[in-house]
Formats: sequence, C-alpha cells, structure tokens
Amino acid sequence: MKFGEKVRAARLAAKYSQRQLADMTGIALRTIQNYESGERLPKQKENYQLLATALNVDVDTLKDDDADFVIKATEKYGARGNAQAERLVKEVSGLYAGGELAEEDMDAMMKAIQEAYWIAKEKNRKYVPKKYRSISGDSSNS
Repeated sequence: MKFGEKVRAARLAAKYSQRQLADMTGIALRTIQNYESGERLPKQKENYQLLATALNVDVDTLKDDDADFVIKATEKYGARGNAQAERLVKEVSGLYAGGELAEEDMDAMMKAIQEAYWIAKEKNRKYVPKKYRSISGDSSNS
C-alpha cells in the first residue's frame, strides 16, 4: 500500500474529514488531498510525524520505500532532488499500471531504479557547478 492510500485509510478509520485532518496537523487541505491522491509525498519528515500523531498510528505505518527515497533525496539534494525523486517514483509507478508484475517484482524493480539514481547522482557529482556542490551534501550519506 502506498503512502497516500495509507493516509486515506487511517483517516477514514479515525472518521476524520480531510479538512479536520488538515486542521489537526497544520498541513494545508490541498496538501492532504495531494498526499491521498498520490500526487505528492511529504518534503519534510515532520509531516509524517504530524499525520501519524493525528491519526493515532505509528509513523512507520505511513511510510513506504518510495517515501523514504524521496525524503533522502530531498535531504541530500534539496528541492531539485525532491522533484527528481518524486518524478522518478511517479514515472516508474506508471509503468506498472495495468501490468501483471507481482508486487514483490515491482518492489524489487523500484529498489533497483532507486539504487541506480543514487549511483548516477554520485557519478555525476563532478559535473555539478561548484556553487551547487554544498547543496548536494557529502558522498557518505548515500
């Protein structure tokens, strides 16, 4: 189950509207809607905790591998990393639409593509202009 599906299921189980969840967490209603529809993943780790607390679930219950990947890309590469990671997750997930791959195979494929992303980012780091290198972080965080 993806992050947005988990949030929606937990919200419905708690009998909250999206508006109520937004008010409880301080997260914008539109953002909650984007999470649930799968359009977005949180950029800040804090939003996972806010949602988990409001929904009375463990924060790890809400996360999936894709969410962890986006968080790590955001932490390491900033807004650009977030956008790239979200786009990669969305595009790869689109490959599965209507497909007949087993869930385990889809997970393995996504993990392999994410690993390729980290390798490519590290290999191409030497081509990043010096003024942006501090944003890219050090290579020990991969």
